[in-house]
Amino acid sequence: MRKIQRLAAIGAMAALTVALGACGAAETPASTTSESSSAAAPSSSASAAPTAAAASGSGVTEISDIFGPACSQVPPEGEGSAQGMVDDPVATAASNNPLLSTLATAVGAANLGDTLNSSKALTVYAPYNGAFDEVKAALGDEAFTALLANPTDLGAILSYHVVGSRMDAEQLVAAGSTTQLAGGNVTVGGSADAPTFTGGDGNAATTLCGNIPTANATVFVIDKVLMAG
Repeated sequence: MRKIQRLAAIGAMAALTVALGACGAAETPASTTSESSSAAAPSSSASAAPTAAAASGSGVTEISDIFGPACSQVPPEGEGSAQGMVDDPVATAASNNPLLSTLATAVGAANLGDTLNSSKALTVYAPYNGAFDEVKAALGDEAFTALLANPTDLGAILSYHVVGSRMDAEQLVAAGSTTQLAGGNVTVGGSADAPTFTGGDGNAATTLCGNIPTANATVFVIDKVLMAG
């Protein structure tokens, strides 16, 4: 719990509210134990590398720009499909995506859904279900349940995964790092077709499905929960 306590100490919940307000309800998914298991071994078949999706520098991507080894697990149609996510704000879009149901539950528990949905332009590093399973295994059931019941600590962790501007994979790799709404930076490495994201604690996440467009954010599904340090 020391990492969580350090995150809470930075006052990231207040920073999230202020920063998102300057920029501009997650639906509650069902319990996803079985979904987490199905997402734990992403498909190895990646789609094509991203194109120059944002010539204007807006960071807005298109469905044709989506890439990554787990993209095949996104439903081909319906609200949780790539096409279905395009028109929804990011918290709502995440709640419909089977890779992100645990994240959507956490966003709801932290009371961040409306704030994220109302923001104008974001980049979101979205841990898939299996990443939260790893955190639960490390903390233990009781501590993990306590975390979900603490909006301040949970909000600090979640806001460390959000950037207050919209960027695609090419822009992120070119930048080399991003400043998070919680405070602190995430280092971006790898290449535009396989970016990596390293938190302040030195642990790196890889991209499972990137350049996902929603109505107000570009989303990168990643395989780890990032920590500020």
